[in-house]
Amino acid sequence: MKLRTKLIITFLILILGPVMFTALAFFGISRYQMKTIKKLYGVESASYETLSNTPAMLNRITKETYTGMEKKAESDPEAFEDDSYLQSVNLELEARYSYLVIRIGDAYTYVGSDDATRQELLDALPDYGTHDSKQDVGTYVGGDLQALVKQMDFELSDGTEASAFIVTSISSMLPEVESMFVDSVLVLVLILIFTSLILTAWIYKSIVTPIHHLQVATKKITDGNLDFEMPVGGDDEIGELCTDFEEMRRRLKESAEEKLESERRNKELISNISHDLKTPITAVKGYVEGIMDGVADTPEKQEKYIRTIYNKANDMERLINELTFYSKIDTNRIPYTFEKINVNAYFADCVEELSLELEEQNIELAYFNYVDEDVQVIADAEQIKRVINNIISNSIKYIDKPKGYINIRVKDVGDFIQVEIEDNGKGIATKDLPLIFNRFYRTDASRNSSKGGSGIGLSIVKKIIEDHGGKVWATSKEHTGTVMYFVLRKYQEVPVT
Repeated sequence: MKLRTKLIITFLILILGPVMFTALAFFGISRYQMKTIKKLYGVESASYETLSNTPAMLNRITKETYTGMEKKAESDPEAFEDDSYLQSVNLELEARYSYLVIRIGDAYTYVGSDDATRQELLDALPDYGTHDSKQDVGTYVGGDLQALVKQMDFELSDGTEASAFIVTSISSMLPEVESMFVDSVLVLVLILIFTSLILTAWIYKSIVTPIHHLQVATKKITDGNLDFEMPVGGDDEIGELCTDFEEMRRRLKESAEEKLESERRNKELISNISHDLKTPITAVKGYVEGIMDGVADTPEKQEKYIRTIYNKANDMERLINELTFYSKIDTNRIPYTFEKINVNAYFADCVEELSLELEEQNIELAYFNYVDEDVQVIADAEQIKRVINNIISNSIKYIDKPKGYINIRVKDVGDFIQVEIEDNGKGIATKDLPLIFNRFYRTDASRNSSKGGSGIGLSIVKKIIEDHGGKVWATSKEHTGTVMYFVLRKYQEVPVT
């Protein structure tokens, strides 16, 4: 859920939630209080309107007493001169926050309250006959009195006019009604607190917790620690930020690991090149000293020494060229000069050059060409020759038979020409075969080995062939030999329409 959606939901819950729950609570509380009022005061069919209207409510709670007084006035009007009867009626009215006043003629014969405003109230009571006794609706008396007066006029048996008044204080609210409003306010406060706590916890979990994780993660990265995992966030904006942060951390870690690995490989390369340069340099120095000291005292020995020095110089040049070319690979700055090359002529020249070198090393070279005379490829002649020389050099290093051989086969395979270079060396183990084109990988890791090599020759082969739009692979059988394959796309004329 998006953060914007969460905030909208939070706003709606804060507005609608308390209103809805308070309405439900008010409904429940008021229903309970109305039942209580009915039970205590005998008020029938109390409604929300009467509960909220104090005069109407107070008018109804004395209705039963008023009706009883009317019946008494009709049957026994002299009872209103009986103090015991009046006292009982007044006690009943006191339970309803009211009291009784009796006026016979012009004199007040009974007043059920000794309130300080008693005389002021008596002066404000209406005269006989000013109220319709058939209705039990009270008359409001304002000012400081704030009272509801219900008047009942009747005559004694001797014809004396008399009035009975039920006086109810409007300033006081029924405790049940007051309790209802207090409870409603209390429930509203509790609902607001409860809703706020829930929403705060929700927002805290959605916003503050992920931000805390981001702070901790940022501190770890600042300290150089990338070995941790950022907790997965939700599907909101902050969750997406956490996900992006974790992706950034992962890439930073990979970059750091690649940098360390690159540094390790560069050190290994320098070590390999240094080791492999030391051997021919030592040999060159030895043969030069032999010439200087007169050890090569015959023309044959001198020629042998000079040829050996020349060959060792070539080995050093090859190693330096590999190192130079490797730096170009690392920066993707290999200089290619693509041109149309006739396959038959090109590979015939390559084999002719190789045959002289291999003959000196007692290695038999066989060449088989199965491609038509006019087949051409688009390639860089110098770089393809580097590919062939690197593969041949690698094969020579690992030929362990008294009589070595290398077969070169060029085949037509549809849209491609396929070159196969086979040797009878010691072969490559199955577990090593998928790794031989990786940089710095050497099946013989011992630097005491006589094989030498920088470990980048076949990786250069792979890079060049892939840049030509081809691919390279190998098959091998231990103690039997290895076959290296690479393919180049044939040049085909585009027909003119």
